[in-house]
Amino acid sequence: MDIILTHSQQSLQSRHSFALPAYARTVIELNDEAQLPNIQWQEPFWILGEGTNTLFLEDFEGTVLVNQLRGVQITEADDAWLVSVAAGENWHGLVCSLSAQGIHGFENLALIPGSVGAAPVQNIGAYGVEVGQFITAVDIWDLQSQQALQWTHADCEFRYRESRFKRKHNRHLLITQVHFALPKQWVPELSYPDLRNLPADVSASELMARVIAVREAKLPDPKRLPNAGSFFKNPVVSAERAQELLSKYPMMPQFFMENGDVKLAAGWLIDQAGLKSAAVGDAAVHQQQALVLVNHGRASGEDLRALARSIQDQVATRYGVTLEPEVRLLSKQGVDANL
Repeated sequence: MDIILTHSQQSLQSRHSFALPAYARTVIELNDEAQLPNIQWQEPFWILGEGTNTLFLEDFEGTVLVNQLRGVQITEADDAWLVSVAAGENWHGLVCSLSAQGIHGFENLALIPGSVGAAPVQNIGAYGVEVGQFITAVDIWDLQSQQALQWTHADCEFRYRESRFKRKHNRHLLITQVHFALPKQWVPELSYPDLRNLPADVSASELMARVIAVREAKLPDPKRLPNAGSFFKNPVVSAERAQELLSKYPMMPQFFMENGDVKLAAGWLIDQAGLKSAAVGDAAVHQQQALVLVNHGRASGEDLRALARSIQDQVATRYGVTLEPEVRLLSKQGVDANL
């Protein structure tokens, strides 16, 4: 079996995009589903893709499994393209490959870092589109019961930046493959400000080029400046609370959701609170995008924790709004949801 087990401390710094100095007791690299029956689940245990949404705040006292499964299958149906993708495939690479083949729908999600297997966990989204709307099913390997499962779209319980996979009691579920249906009748989603000046008859390739250009202008490349993308979720408040805030802050961006709630822009809240210059050690708020926290080279987990807490406290004091991390923060034993 091509399974790599390391029982001595192994560095995780190059395995997560924020590049904090941390070690794991054991690292497993998964390259073939045939390896799965030989992997034993024992807490603490963490499943990792490309590490673009996970931060190791300190040494991890358990096993990290790195999902590197590869493969893409495309089937044509009457009204849609059915695409099945192994969890270790790169997300942006998939978006580009499908677009080049005339299979559209993921354009607004271009350049989101990470792997395909991470996409349903976080229900990744951008510019008015969420990946969950295209997912028909997810293949899973239960590391505890040692059996294969498949969850339907409904089983996954997708919500804004949430899914059933994120719940602590489901951390033993390894996503092996994701099944998508992309309608052949493509309709551009242009509701977000950065896209509204595009013509209604914009092509899919033109839309994707705009999305990539906007993201490149706003977001730092983690290979050059370590970061994990958007650090905080955009907070959601009631319509009544949103109106109260708007009466005090007329320029506050607000986005109405289907259920009547209102999504606020976390980056705007941080920026307007005067926190773009905030830093603790080498952990800092990015100058071009306040929603992104960065590592200027030697940041520690404690630096990042202190910075994030300070931002939470100051935004709460100013606006009465609680910011929650979008990234997964890991302590020695697992997710540290409370910073």
